[in-house]
Amino acid sequence: MKRYVALLSLLTAFAFVSADMAFAGKERDPLKARVPKAERGKAKKTKSPLYKRAKNAPADIVAAGKKIFEGKGTCFNCHGKSGKGDGPAGKVLNPGPRNFTNCKFHKKRKDGELFWVIKNGSPGTGMVPLIPSAITEEEAWKVIAYERSFCKK
Repeated sequence: MKRYVALLSLLTAFAFVSADMAFAGKERDPLKARVPKAERGKAKKTKSPLYKRAKNAPADIVAAGKKIFEGKGTCFNCHGKSGKGDGPAGKVLNPGPRNFTNCKFHKKRKDGELFWVIKNGSPGTGMVPLIPSAITEEEAWKVIAYERSFCKK
């Protein structure tokens, strides 16, 4: 059932963008907030129950996040295993998926904003909500810790 829901989420992403999908594109404006302004303040204040800051999360949480990112979370389909937004499904999205190797992006966005996008999707992109259809809230926090690990600076 969970695989069905994950597949359905991915197919929904394709359907969502197919109307304006002439050509795949790169991520537009990588520093732009994806959380609507009315909800951004609350999202920025949302904290993980697993760690104080994702970039300093324990190694076991980052490893669990990688497993979810590359598995049931299906994140790699769009963001790629490298985190550069170069996954097979991401190649048809316009705008392209987030590039998690962009350290400027990580400095600009709070963990709670990333959580909001995983939970609610990203308006104007192919990112669909993944909580609770594909992953749990706890798993989302682990994925965020892994996403933060792509910035090596």
